[in-house]
Amino acid sequence: METSKYKKLLEEEKAKLLKELETIGQKNPSNEADWQAKPTNLDSDSADENEVADTIEEFEENSAVLKQLEIQLLKVEGALGKIEAGTYGKCNICGKEISEARLEANPAALTCIEHTK
Repeated sequence: METSKYKKLLEEEKAKLLKELETIGQKNPSNEADWQAKPTNLDSDSADENEVADTIEEFEENSAVLKQLEIQLLKVEGALGKIEAGTYGKCNICGKEISEARLEANPAALTCIEHTK
């Protein structure tokens, strides 16, 4: 299987994901492989309960989005690792070839269609 086009797609997706992650998150200083949501600016002098609630809600939403982006980034990095190892396009579960149609739709796919969750 020719992997250069998938590698290019995956590298582009990785760059996009990193850019998105940096807008709402930051690398965890104690674990560079982990991301955490950026704290929202909470005016500690504010007594407005609605402002406080909105700030907390925004942080929670950012945390949820960040988690999904981080999961996708791990999949992309896993697929790039498989390209480097020469195992790209093989299902992580059964070892069979992942269809080209599936890889076209999702270059970061690590399983065949039969083993998707």
